[in-house]
Amino acid sequence: MPINAQLPITSRRLFRLRNILLIVMLTVLGLPLGGLYFFRIYENELVQQTERELISQAAVLSAYFRQLVRNLNHKDSAYGKLLPSLPLGSNIYEPVTPILNLINPIQPPRPDPQPVQIPADDLAQQVGVLMQPVIEDTQHITLSGARLLDMNGTIIVGRGDIGLSFAGIPEVRHALDGHYAGAIRQRLSDEPPPPLYSMSRGTHIRVFVAFPVIEDRHLQGIIYISRTPENILRHLFEVRKKVFVAFSILLGLVVSLVLLVSASISRPIRELIGQTERIKQGEQKLLEPLKNPGTYEIAQLSESFASMSKALAERNDYIQRFATHVSHEFKTPLTSMQGALELLQDHPDTMSDEQRQRFVDNLLADTQRLIQLVNRLLELARADALEPNRQKSHVPAVITALQNRYFERGLQLYCVDLPDTALAIAPDALEVVLTNLFENSLQHEADRIEISTGFHGSSLQLSLHDNGTGISPANRNKIFTPFFTTRRNSGGTGLGLEITLSLLKAYGGKIELAESGQGALFVLSLPLSGRSKVC
Repeated sequence: MPINAQLPITSRRLFRLRNILLIVMLTVLGLPLGGLYFFRIYENELVQQTERELISQAAVLSAYFRQLVRNLNHKDSAYGKLLPSLPLGSNIYEPVTPILNLINPIQPPRPDPQPVQIPADDLAQQVGVLMQPVIEDTQHITLSGARLLDMNGTIIVGRGDIGLSFAGIPEVRHALDGHYAGAIRQRLSDEPPPPLYSMSRGTHIRVFVAFPVIEDRHLQGIIYISRTPENILRHLFEVRKKVFVAFSILLGLVVSLVLLVSASISRPIRELIGQTERIKQGEQKLLEPLKNPGTYEIAQLSESFASMSKALAERNDYIQRFATHVSHEFKTPLTSMQGALELLQDHPDTMSDEQRQRFVDNLLADTQRLIQLVNRLLELARADALEPNRQKSHVPAVITALQNRYFERGLQLYCVDLPDTALAIAPDALEVVLTNLFENSLQHEADRIEISTGFHGSSLQLSLHDNGTGISPANRNKIFTPFFTTRRNSGGTGLGLEITLSLLKAYGGKIELAESGQGALFVLSLPLSGRSKVC
């Protein structure tokens, strides 16, 4: 069977092997990439969580800052720098949402504070003195670095840098305009991080938040706090149970992929190997198509093996039957020859000349039959082993070449509108096929054959109808059996139609005996050439 032949594969939708392998490879490739993506998302979430916590701390400190200003400001005028771009205060809730993301570029470390010519406002300095212990107590819990700035960016609460200015820092400058600002900056540490921490981007950064303190459109100060995000490895250790669940899910996914590959590739192949072993040991005669092939390619392979096994079994049965017929056909004349030779040897003097001549004639006749049988067997062997070529033939040309030959033998060929269409069969093979059929017609006392054609799909239907004695109903099912003949006494071998059938099979054609009122009607299906056009 050709490799590309269409096989009756099950109608169930089957995935192709290359698609399954592609899915497995992409999944295997995606697991580490997905892990890195999850790692980065998780790390970014820790950064935003840190920013949210800093916003919450800044909001509380901002409320305390405003309250101290209210308590200390005994003047009627509002304290702070007027911000005309801001809307009037209202009771509407306006939460501050995180704006930082690790996707954005990380800024360099925070610049050092710069000296200023104008000192901080007296009221701001009083607020700083009151908030200093609160911030110090808060830092023991939150581990945040905090600075309080006045409305000009001058530090009023800090660690040895009170009176200096952060007004030149971008996030502080943005907050001085009355807007919340944040930044992710590189973190400088005196001690190198552990080796495993180098895989985390969050260990080398620090989150800075500049929160403006505003009341009635007046900027009173800036809450400038910072903190290093929680280390992702330490955090993963703290949530190790969840990590273990995630790892178990990934492990289950990998095991599922292994089982998928095993079910779609390994298992069907093992089943095929098992069937071949059972056939080898004689426990099974034919390979059967797999019930669950798994993939389209395995289904094709299974169907091909089953078809090959069936073809080999049929070929084996054919060879056994053929060997039986051959031994019978050879045994009969050989037995007759042996008997005649034994009689000639046992009675050389007592046998009359007439008897001796009769035995010699029988020996010659049996010898001629064996020679004819051997020649026909050689023709059949060549037909069975024929490798079809790409030669094309035309029915009118082959019929014309045979007409004169059989006209001299008393057989007239009448052709009815034979198309000059190219056929995918060699001219010599088509001539042998037609010659065998014409010989059969002569042997059945026919003197006329009507030849007609018709098209059926990609085949030319060639009908040969003679006016001979025909074939009896009892013999219609036997004529294609090797060595079956009704003319054994007149030299028939019963191999003509078998040779015809083998030649047609080699080229993808076929022959059948059709019903007819008189004589015999054979219908040949001959494949059209791929370039032929049916008009």
